[in-house]
Amino acid sequence: MNSIRYIRRLAAVLAGLAGLAGALLAFTAAPAAFAKPVPPSAGSGAASQPQPPVQIHTVVMGGMSGWQIALIAIGAALFAATAAVLLDRALAGRRRSAAAAA
Repeated sequence: MNSIRYIRRLAAVLAGLAGLAGALLAFTAAPAAFAKPVPPSAGSGAASQPQPPVQIHTVVMGGMSGWQIALIAIGAALFAATAAVLLDRALAGRRRSAAAAA
C-alpha cells in the first residue's frame, strides 16, 4: 500500500472521529445550556417574598498568555505546511502515473 494513501486514510479517519466527538459534545452540552431554574410556587411564607436579583461578578483577569498564542500559531503553521507538502507529493505522484499510462 502506498504510504501517502495510508496517511490520507488515517487523516480521514481522524477527521471523522474528531467531527463525531465534536457533535457528541454539542449534543450533550446543549441541554445544560437551556436549563432554567424553576420559580417557587405562589404560596404563603418566605417563598412568596420577591427575591432580589442575583448579582453576577465577572472575572476581569485571566485569558491566554502570549506564549500560548504563539505556540498555537506555530503549531497551526507546521500543520498547514505538512499538509501542503503531503498534498503536493500525492498530486505529483498521481500526475507521474497518469503521464506514464498515457
